[in-house]
Amino acid sequence: MVSTATVHRLSTHLILKHRCCFSSAISIDYPQLQHQHQHPLWSGLHNWRSSTLNHDRYWGPNGPIQIEIENEIGGGGPSSLSSSVFNDCSSLAEMGGVVLSTSDPLTKAKLSHLAYIKWRQRAYLLEFSDAPPPTPSRPPKPQLVSPKEIPAPKSSGLPLNAYMLHNLAHVELNAIDLAWDTVVRFSPYIDLLGQGFFADFAHVADDESRHFTWCSQRLAELGFRYGDMPAHSFLWRECEKSSDNVAARLAVIPLVQEARGLDAGPRLVNKLIGFGDLRTSSIVAKIADEEVAHVAVGVYWFVLVCQKTGRVPSSTFTDILQEYNVELKGPFNYSAREQAGIPREWYDPSSTTKEDKQLCEYIVYDRLACIISIEQENSSLGKLPK
Repeated sequence: MVSTATVHRLSTHLILKHRCCFSSAISIDYPQLQHQHQHPLWSGLHNWRSSTLNHDRYWGPNGPIQIEIENEIGGGGPSSLSSSVFNDCSSLAEMGGVVLSTSDPLTKAKLSHLAYIKWRQRAYLLEFSDAPPPTPSRPPKPQLVSPKEIPAPKSSGLPLNAYMLHNLAHVELNAIDLAWDTVVRFSPYIDLLGQGFFADFAHVADDESRHFTWCSQRLAELGFRYGDMPAHSFLWRECEKSSDNVAARLAVIPLVQEARGLDAGPRLVNKLIGFGDLRTSSIVAKIADEEVAHVAVGVYWFVLVCQKTGRVPSSTFTDILQEYNVELKGPFNYSAREQAGIPREWYDPSSTTKEDKQLCEYIVYDRLACIISIEQENSSLGKLPK
């Protein structure tokens, strides 16, 4: 299994594929995946990485619109809040720790955005930080229960559209913490994982904070708020499973949990349309579309970690799911998963693993070459000199 300790000992030299320049102070190189990984990555990955800051955190009449960050946080505005909260932070990981320790959901989302802004604009270092809190800070509500204890829509006290939106808001809030936990927890391995790993997951956290803000806004428009019904703690339990293993974190969170969002997104959109709530369906459709990038990030870094450790991604993915008792559940959205770059053979047992075939062929050819070489040598030894 690929542990962080194993990754820490690696010193594989990698060819650089492309460079993303966020500002005059930040320039990040992303390693190129070796040719053995034949499956194409998401075509939009480079553009997502090099995109400008996204301040579209309010859902207007026709979709997301930008609001001034100064007006986003109440009270004294973000300048006073950010200076008081992030004043002692010298790195991206330290700011991530602050976000994880913030209990109010909307404040957590806003601080997540501010942390990403500060890093992009001022080039905060990506250096070692203290371990993240065992669990992120949470508000008194919602009450966290097991998935089986989540009330059915009819007994939840919420109409169907608000019920589905509340569940999505809970997923997005957890996703903020999952991304920042990844940044903070694995920050000791920056020299081997590279700056791009942390830049990508900070970017994911920023996206998720925007998604949660949209969900919260729409819940308020419907007359509800996050916390009005119980929620489950399943996502964070999955995060805890992979707290000591980089490859497992990538497999369990982006490639399983976030990929489920690709599967469920279109179904949720159709249900909301059937319910007659086109505004909420538009929000959910936009979120589902943006989740492709997050899964693609997981694919890229999972393959790269496997590349560093000399393992076949498909079989490593299967081994991790078995070891960590993670279940893959369909139905799968094959087109969205294909777009995100997840090879079908990773999650569909009926598919044949192309990478494993190539590896087996290589082993067979190598053994045949050895046998032929030995036979030629024996033949030469058996010939007597004239």
